This record gives sequence, C-alpha cells and structure tokens, in this order.
Amino acid sequence: MMQELIQGLKDIVGGEYVSTHLEDRFFYSRDGGTMESFEPDVVVLPQDSNQVSKILSLANKNKVPVYCMGAGLTLSGLHRAISGGILIDMKRMDKIIEVNERSRYVVVEAGISQGKLQAYLKKNYPHLKHSMPDAPPAATIGGNVAIHGSGHLSFLGGFHSDMVTGLEVVLADGRIIRTGSCSVSNYWFAKAPLPDLSGLFLGWFATTGIITKVGLKLYPAHPLSDVRVLICEDPKIMEEIIFKVTDLNIAEDIITWMTPKPDWARGFLHCNVIYGAKTKDELIFKRDLLFEQVRDLIDKKVTGFLPLLPFMKKRFLDVPGKDLVRFADVRKGGGFEYVGAMIPTNLFSDAYKLGLDIAQKHKVAYSLGSRIIGNSHSMMFFYAYAFNRADLADVKNAQNALYETNKKVIDIGGIPWKAEIPAQKEILKKMDKNTKGLIFELKKLLDPNHIMSPGNLEE
Repeated sequence: MMQELIQGLKDIVGGEYVSTHLEDRFFYSRDGGTMESFEPDVVVLPQDSNQVSKILSLANKNKVPVYCMGAGLTLSGLHRAISGGILIDMKRMDKIIEVNERSRYVVVEAGISQGKLQAYLKKNYPHLKHSMPDAPPAATIGGNVAIHGSGHLSFLGGFHSDMVTGLEVVLADGRIIRTGSCSVSNYWFAKAPLPDLSGLFLGWFATTGIITKVGLKLYPAHPLSDVRVLICEDPKIMEEIIFKVTDLNIAEDIITWMTPKPDWARGFLHCNVIYGAKTKDELIFKRDLLFEQVRDLIDKKVTGFLPLLPFMKKRFLDVPGKDLVRFADVRKGGGFEYVGAMIPTNLFSDAYKLGLDIAQKHKVAYSLGSRIIGNSHSMMFFYAYAFNRADLADVKNAQNALYETNKKVIDIGGIPWKAEIPAQKEILKKMDKNTKGLIFELKKLLDPNHIMSPGNLEE
C-alpha cells in the first residue's frame, strides 16, 4: 500500500517533491528541542491548496497519518511523525496574495516566511508592517499563528492569532473551507461578525486541519523608534514597573528579561519599552511621558533607566531580536528549547522565582523573561534552556528542567505555550473535564479516521 501511496503523492505534486530518502526522513524527524525523533515514511512538498486537498484525500482514503511542518522551529517536536506516515512541508506555499493598504491587512499562503513578508512590506509598503516573532526569519506565518505566537507588536494587537482576519483550511477529508469575512466577501477584513470558526484550527497542532492561507492585520510602520530600558533587582518592583508602563499605552512592545550572561546583566531585571513616532518631537514627548510615569519609583531608588548610547540601542530595536538566538548557541552542540508559558501579569514574581529555582536545581544554562500581551492582559513568560545535543547528560538535564517547569507553570495558574506532548498531557489532566470532552468530540468530528497529527492533544 505504501508504494501505491507514494506514487499517488508523486502524481499530485511531481516526483521531485516527494522523498523517502533516509537522510531526508532523518532531517524531518526532529527539531532543535529535546523531544525524541520520529521519522515519517515519506515527505511531500505541495505547491498550493488544491495539492494539499488531494494529499489529505489520499491519506484519508488509506487511513495514513499526516503531519504538517512550517519551518520546524517550534522547538517542541510538534511536527514529528509519531505514527509514521506523511510529513507535509509547507515551504513551497509562500506567495503574497494581496495587501489591502487602507484596511491594513495582508493575505498570504501559510508557508511564507516571516522574513519574506517583512522584506516585501519594507520594499513595497514601507509605511506598513506585521508583528514579527523573535524567531529566525525562516519561521512561517501559518505555523506561528497556529500556535498563538507573539511578537514585537503584541502589546498593541495581542497574540498573533488575535491578528488573524481569516483562514483557508484543508480538512482531513480534503475539503477546503474558509473562516471569517472571506467566507462571504471578497475581502479578508475580520473574523467578526460570523461564528468564529478560526478557533477550530488555531492552537490545535494541526489535529483538525491544515492552514493554507492566512489573512493578517498590518500596522503603521513609524519612521522613528526608540527604546528605554528600566532596571531593578526585585521582581515585585518589576511587577509595579509593568503596571505603570502599560498604563501609558504608548509602547509597541514591552519585554522583560534576565540573564546571567553577559556579566553586567547578572542579578538585574530589565524592562525594554519600545515605541515609535512620526517625528522627533513625538519621540521626545513619549520619552518624557515614560519618565514621569515611573518618577516615583526612581525617586525611591528602586529602579532607573539603563544608560544607552545610540549604537547600543540597535540590539534592542532589531526586529526580529537576535539575543535569544545568540543565547541558543551558548552551550554549543545545536540544542535549545524553552517553555513559553502564558501567564497573567500579576504572577510575574512567582514565574520569575520558579525559573531561577529550576535552573539552579537542574544546573542548566538559562535565560528568563516575558513579553507583555495586549495592554498587560497577559504575558508570554519564557524559560529558555540551552543544551549541547552531543552531551546526553546535558540533554537530560534540559528535559527534566522543561518537564518540571511545565508542571509548575500549570500549578501557579499558567498554561505552557506550544506544549510538547508531555506538557500537553499535563494540560489535559488539569483541564475542565467537559471542555476536554468537547475537544475530543470536535477532533473526532473533523477527523473521524484519526489521521491528523496523531499523538498530539491526546491523553
């Protein structure tokens, strides 16, 4: 049957875009995280939605598992072919379909990279931009919105999934459907006022369908930008800083961070406040507003602004940021993973202390921080652990740290982001039983033959 299936895939996409080579299957069996590898039986690279539809129809008919990959950068092993079968690589589906300048949205194929869209907008629409995650530019738009990603405009617009205006999705049986205004109108302007079917595919780890097109909000790209970095030593003071700074509502992005390297940063908590402006006077006005907002804390000598020369600001204004990528290689050997926990902002101190305790307990290289989401309604708190993949003991330490972090994040009231399968199971244990039951019912309804990313969102 597998040979017939492989020939069927070649008939759909062409022989050069189907591979069963051992080296290709090995390459697609893992990502940069700690989860063990699982090889697909065959890798296929479709060019458009119709080809994805035909692939899923063929797989559904033969009850063969299907997994989907953007750039493979989730670091959680979500695309691993746990049950074998077909791995769909979306990288050929990278077209920009439409930019609606006045309504500020773009429609793209899901496999387009963040870097390609960013470069296209800078060249053709320099007054518009989308929210970039702090991931390598190869990260895909579809993969990022599907896991509720966040980025440098998340303080303005929320999670990247909140910025979705519509989706095109291929279901397990090959049907192509649309969600949002694009299901009725020629315009991809909003999910409202229709029933929000996009929620059936965002955060489901490709267990309900494969996203093939995305409508995404764009935002003004101001010609000027600046960053001020507040520092303190007490996580409770950082909570107060976050509350005060977010009350101003002038920032595009607010990030807190703590790392033991470089030495000058050790022991301090930092809060980057990044804002844009059309004129120099507006930039100065926002700077002065920020200073006045925290003046009482400065007078108490519990915080202050980190002195930054103009050339030093570049590292904080780069989009995407490069610091996390630099940290990823601190142990060498190509290993890096992090728990990106979604947590209410009032739990900053608890989340911070949790990370320090676990890093010290497991003796792992670490970096901690958070991105404030949607005017301080929540935060994505990250616990980043680097490891040397060639050192099995180092890998095991990182695995243990990740597992304990995920469990304790849930205990304090947060939820692990883009959770590895062990963390998925912990989330399901904690979840309201009727909610969990509904999730399983919806999965069965949309995928009765259980071919879509089996192993994910299962007890």
